[in-house]
Amino acid sequence: MKRRLFFVFTTLVLILIFNLSNTFAQGYTQWHLPEGAKTRLGKGWISEIKYSPDGTKLSVASSIGIWIYDAQTGEELDLLTGHTNNVNSVAFSPDGNMIASGSEDSTIRLWDANTGTHIRTLTAHTNPVYSVAFSPDGNTIASGSEDSTIRLWDASTGTRIRTLTAHTNPVYSVAFSPDGNTIASGDWDNTIRLWDASTGTHIRTLTAHTSYVFSVAFSPDGNTIASGGWDNAIHLWDANTGTHIRTLTAHTNPVYSVAFSPDGNTIASGSEDSTIRLWDASTGTRIRTLTAHTNPVYSVAFSPDGNTIASGDWDNTIRLWDASTGTHIRTLTAHTRSVETVAFNPDGNTIASGSWDNTIYLWDVNTGTHIRTLIAHARSVETVDFSPDGNTIASGGWDNTIRLWDANTGTHIRTLIGHTSYVFSVAFSPDGNTIASGGWDNTIHLWGASTGTHIRTLTAHTNPVYCVAFSPDGNTIASGGGAIRLWDASTGTHIRILIGHIHDIFSVAFSPDGNTIASGSYREIRLWDANTGRHIRTLIAHTHNVNSVAFSPDGNMIASGSEDGTIRLWDASTSRHIRTLTGHTGTVEGVAFSPDGNTIASGSEDGTVLLWELTPSSTPKPESVRLKEDINGDGIVNTQDLMLVASNLGKTGENAADVNGDGIVNIQDLVLVAGALETSAEHLP
Repeated sequence: MKRRLFFVFTTLVLILIFNLSNTFAQGYTQWHLPEGAKTRLGKGWISEIKYSPDGTKLSVASSIGIWIYDAQTGEELDLLTGHTNNVNSVAFSPDGNMIASGSEDSTIRLWDANTGTHIRTLTAHTNPVYSVAFSPDGNTIASGSEDSTIRLWDASTGTRIRTLTAHTNPVYSVAFSPDGNTIASGDWDNTIRLWDASTGTHIRTLTAHTSYVFSVAFSPDGNTIASGGWDNAIHLWDANTGTHIRTLTAHTNPVYSVAFSPDGNTIASGSEDSTIRLWDASTGTRIRTLTAHTNPVYSVAFSPDGNTIASGDWDNTIRLWDASTGTHIRTLTAHTRSVETVAFNPDGNTIASGSWDNTIYLWDVNTGTHIRTLIAHARSVETVDFSPDGNTIASGGWDNTIRLWDANTGTHIRTLIGHTSYVFSVAFSPDGNTIASGGWDNTIHLWGASTGTHIRTLTAHTNPVYCVAFSPDGNTIASGGGAIRLWDASTGTHIRILIGHIHDIFSVAFSPDGNTIASGSYREIRLWDANTGRHIRTLIAHTHNVNSVAFSPDGNMIASGSEDGTIRLWDASTSRHIRTLTGHTGTVEGVAFSPDGNTIASGSEDGTVLLWELTPSSTPKPESVRLKEDINGDGIVNTQDLMLVASNLGKTGENAADVNGDGIVNIQDLVLVAGALETSAEHLP
């Protein structure tokens, strides 16, 4: 017994040491992954940026959580996850010890800024939270929401103090005055409202904007309010009287963010026109324009010493600027917009992901490293496919074009023009000689892959064509829109129509043997006999549109990605639902199996690609024969399960490593697993 205890606790110590060293050694692509995932590609898209009070850290609200950066080096320090949807706003407490975040999931979460530990969740809003702010004394948090309310919370206890109601539309921005006595709020009713922070009394309404107000900020002395809105203007107001002082005009598109420099002399503004403009706060004179971003700038922030400006935008970059000269200092990269499509190259070492920001990203599967970005499309990239030899990438998008790229160098080869509207799907034939494309114009086009020559147009669909796929022998094309149609690939002859779905079909895929077709529509996947068109069965578990379906290389499994944010795995022969993969904070737009069948890639609206490990141990045992101490579900309790508990120590909420179910992974869970070592499911009574 003593030997066993010695072994157990020696093992625990070694595991803890390993875990700590591994935490510091691993890259951010492995931070806080959902269960079953092994790598995250991309950091999601950016909503807001804030400096810590001491200026050493940047906190970035993103679509997957809150990223913490070293403000000087740009190094990733932490990722705070827990929100189930986009994080819209983030704020540091005045002492720098706490972070508040507001999310599309209608909650505010409080975090320990030093350890990243989740403290508590504040719930009361009934719609997304767009803005959070701490009072200057750090005792109160204000939050603005799509539910048209501002709520005040006790920062130390999370207790809701009161609700401020007067706005009639979503509240996009809230800010405390420097003395903490007043709250300013801006919303979609084109107004700024001022409130007594201690009583919640509505003081006055400021009107001058002619459209939505996206941002409000007090000057450091509390005498001036700046506001930016959809009307392309920045308005300055006397904070004490509400008098309109002046309007700053130069932006040619909506102004999403305004900020005062710490000395109050300068105002920075970020706009949909892709620029940051600096203004003299006292005269309204434009000082300079900062240009480098290529898409709308959603957030600007001054460092506490006033020397640096941080900005974030839809081009997925955070840029740091010298505030006095406007010089661009550095760019923080790897943030990504909504991922619309994913594809593995034939050797399985590279993934291409097409994004809503008009770009294609290439990623190294083994390291998670971003290889390069392909830029030529003028609008969202909806589809990508590798040629069978892996040398060419075809992509299609909202600019109505198909573009061909050298997969090895990223060079743009040529553009195929013929569709008169969005291109939703492209596919290479198995011999690599032909490309099929489907579009919003209700047509399928066939192209010579080597020359780009247009071969023919297939017309029969009466609705947009969302998906196309070649059969493994290359003889048949399946297309989906309002119905599924099969075509002779060599002649273009329409063979048959498969009828059964009552909603649009967003994805079609052939099984590797070519005998079965899977199709995804609203809430369902249908399986069809590819030779006769007979409906075999319907798979139902998703709660929204099924955007993508894929067969495993051996044909035994089907993966499906849905607007409900999940990936589901199915037994292809029995249609049994095997498991659900959860972790994306947005719609899953695309799924793909690696050529060896061991990995699934999923691309999501949250701006990331997740790689999921498919091994025998990753398939959970039926609950009736699974040990709770068998964390990874491989049928036996061993040191791997101890390591999983150790790597999750301190985490709260639902977690497989919380063996005793007390809401936190702690030493008690380690002891329970240690006591069950070498027990297997087959030995259960």
